[in-house]
Amino acid sequence: MRPVLYSFRRCPYAMRARLALAAGGLEVDLREVSLKAKAPELLEASAKGTVPVLVEADGAVLEESLEIMRWALEQADPLGWLQADGAATADLIAQNDGPFKRHLDRFKYPDRHGEVDPLEHRAAALVILHQWEQRLAGGGWLLGAQATLADWALLPFARQFRLADPDGFAAEPGLQGLRDWLRRFEQAELFQRVMESPWAERRCWRSPRWLYHLALASDWQQARQQGQYRISTRGQGLEQVGFIHASYADQLEGTHQRFYADLSDLRLLVIDPDRLAAQGIEVRPEAAPGSGELFPHLYGPLPLDAVCLVERYTR
Repeated sequence: MRPVLYSFRRCPYAMRARLALAAGGLEVDLREVSLKAKAPELLEASAKGTVPVLVEADGAVLEESLEIMRWALEQADPLGWLQADGAATADLIAQNDGPFKRHLDRFKYPDRHGEVDPLEHRAAALVILHQWEQRLAGGGWLLGAQATLADWALLPFARQFRLADPDGFAAEPGLQGLRDWLRRFEQAELFQRVMESPWAERRCWRSPRWLYHLALASDWQQARQQGQYRISTRGQGLEQVGFIHASYADQLEGTHQRFYADLSDLRLLVIDPDRLAAQGIEVRPEAAPGSGELFPHLYGPLPLDAVCLVERYTR
């Protein structure tokens, strides 16, 4: 069995964990999660419910991005990221994960933090970035002429700051070295690799603990207006069939091919069976006609609050 990595493509913490794993040439089963609908397997592995989380093959759990980075690099460090791993590295990462991240969040998401002045936090973050600029002058990287753990641990966060205000960042005087540092990062083959499949899926991992239903976009829109979903399958309602058809994760592709292959505007409803049970909706695994394959059937209307995630369906 390979280690399992719970990740979120755009999260800078998850990004730096993926960078270290990919740099070491390690293979993992990557599970892209939705932060709005966290898979039960993630919550069982880590009660904090944030990413990244790595579950080793023996069941040991690493819950912090730096733990995962060091775990990966201790197994294989072909790029020499740990060569300068010492007090300076620790100080830089502490500065990034502490004050810089705090100012970044309040600059980028001021509405989430009460009455804050985003420009004040932008200015405070820039003070730190100018300190990093001075370090880069010594050889192009934070600790000299070679990229190390410090660079790869900080770069995703500096990139997030730039993306929050690209024009303002480009116009900021005295940060040319830092802009070059970021440009090399974004052009690096390693970064591009961990931002695409299989290191960074664009769709959420489909937990086998959940149930799934393919819906026409118009049917789902109508259900949102009415307060419940009553479509059994394409062109048939709950009243006609007596139950709502659903699928397990490994049955979705077949269901799509049999009934919806000619449609493009579909919604995938991700259903939490525990929420169904709490509202008295029975789920019966029953065989499809002419087949011994069991599918989950919902005996009753689907409550909207039992749908934990809605996505545009992609194969």
